[in-house]
Amino acid sequence: MTKQNDAFPFGARLRLALTCFGRTVASAAFARRLFPILRASSAGPQPAVLPAERVHASGLAVLAMLQREGRLIDFLQEDVAAFADADIGATARVVHAGCRKALAQCLALEPVLNEAEGATIIVPPGFDAQRTRITGNVTGRPPFRGTLKHHGWAATAVHLPTVSDALDPRVLAPAEVEL
Repeated sequence: MTKQNDAFPFGARLRLALTCFGRTVASAAFARRLFPILRASSAGPQPAVLPAERVHASGLAVLAMLQREGRLIDFLQEDVAAFADADIGATARVVHAGCRKALAQCLALEPVLNEAEGATIIVPPGFDAQRTRITGNVTGRPPFRGTLKHHGWAATAVHLPTVSDALDPRVLAPAEVEL
């Protein structure tokens, strides 16, 4: 016997089982109350279901960092159609510098392919479609010969922030009130 079973002796468990059997047969109301308990216990322990903002708290924290360091959300939420190109360009430099800094804190990145963009490359048979996307006039089978349009990116290290349970991860940037 296990230690848990020893804490509730066999004789007591047998009396309980017989009592429950008798009451279940005699009373539909008792059976209705007992059924969900038995079904839940047979399913085993249920994992706690976390709300989406807790499941994705690290991702939201990265987005908050991009906002804090580069004002990325402010930039993307702004309707820039009315601004002059020079103004947008100047703003983009500030956003770029801050977001680049925040991204470097969370990820180490490297190109998927090391060749220069614009170079002619050969895509071999059995290539990894997750790492290389073939576009354009795709006919036949590899090897394919084409022009590298984008070298791609792969994360070589990930350092996502942990978020305290005391903080609401949905708040990406608090409202600011100057006094």
